Amino acid sequence: MDSITNPKSADGKLGVLMPGLGAVATTFISGVEAIKKDMAKPIGSLTQMSKIRLGKRTENRNIPIKDFVPLAELDDIVFGGWDVYPDNVYESAMNAGVLDKNLLWDLKPELESIKPMKAVFNHEYVKNLDGRHIKSQTHKYEQAQELMQDIEEFKEANGCSRLVMIWCASTEIYTEIEDCHETIEDFENALRNDDPRIAPSMIYAYAAIKSGVPFANGAPNLTCDVPALISLAKKLNVPIAGKDFKTGQTLMKTILAPGLSARALGINGWFSSNILGNRDGKVLDDPDNFKTKEVSKLSVLDNILRPDHNPDLYGDLYHKVRINYYPPHGDNKESWDNIDIFGWLGYQMQIKINFLCKDSILAAPIVLDLALFMDLAQRSNMNGIQEWLSFYFKSPQTLPDLRAEHDISRQLIKLQNTLRHIMGEDLITHLGLDYYQEFAEQLF
Repeated sequence: MDSITNPKSADGKLGVLMPGLGAVATTFISGVEAIKKDMAKPIGSLTQMSKIRLGKRTENRNIPIKDFVPLAELDDIVFGGWDVYPDNVYESAMNAGVLDKNLLWDLKPELESIKPMKAVFNHEYVKNLDGRHIKSQTHKYEQAQELMQDIEEFKEANGCSRLVMIWCASTEIYTEIEDCHETIEDFENALRNDDPRIAPSMIYAYAAIKSGVPFANGAPNLTCDVPALISLAKKLNVPIAGKDFKTGQTLMKTILAPGLSARALGINGWFSSNILGNRDGKVLDDPDNFKTKEVSKLSVLDNILRPDHNPDLYGDLYHKVRINYYPPHGDNKESWDNIDIFGWLGYQMQIKINFLCKDSILAAPIVLDLALFMDLAQRSNMNGIQEWLSFYFKSPQTLPDLRAEHDISRQLIKLQNTLRHIMGEDLITHLGLDYYQEFAEQLF
């Protein structure tokens, strides 16, 4: 890895570009605009609400993250993106039905001014959507060139000094790495040959990286986590991260499963069911798209519990995930978890969770934090995979053959220590033995 440097200042405007101006993106944009007007608080955002400890506990140095690292100010953020529907952000937010209509009305001038650019879309990758606001150019290499032109024109029109791109669009069908994804030469040849194995999300990621724009993937698609784009990001000094925003049910798993594992309690089965009715639910109603999400959600428990390392506790674990499209719920996702556990002498117990959450409400602060942290990473000369941002993802991107860390408490420690490292502060191990050694020396 190239040497991390003290971050450059966050002067000027930061443009946040999002493929997909649906429920998640419009909830994020509307929320930031409301916060800028002091109409709401940025609940759920670490960058805006959380503090970080510096030095020893006895020093009582706990300061807001936003005052510790040089992040872009919310007033300096401008928004843009692409969508398969022509609705402006106000219209899209009203259609999504996530936020109160009175709130959106108060933000109408700001939201109406944000209109989507025509999207790169391939119906074969998202079969349950029929895009009509799409680029007329159908050749993949030409689509990539048009996206790069969109990026440059947006930057100039909005007077941005820096950009980041966050994928907020739908889940694509399940795909695996093939020869066309191995090297950047293979990838670019595939673009020029209009290879069907190059997904729309990969074209966006390629265009971002080639334009020097950090890219984070909020869906479980195979996107920037292919060798060709990983190597390109390193070569061009661009941060990348992914994948799949960690919001509802999986958030609960990364909180609860590490606790059960820490207490050496066994688990026989974990049955997870979800119902939701937004655009994401409609897309996931197709089996090919669901498989992409299923693989992402199933990987969490295996990585936390390590059945191969703990066969007595988790060797027979049965893990099942269901997602059902239920239009009346809209953006209100309901997840049910039944967990069969066992303890001392093998005695059986159960845990049941019924989580009634709002998917986009949980995702919006993730988009904000990722935008600000990815921008910080680039200003700190951090390129390639940003594993320290695993905290925000269901399937954290890592180097090939490196096991991802899913324990949310460990992910947070990694994130905070990375911020300390960037700013030249001592890392915190939480060992704490030095306090007691100092106390003993005072006594004697």
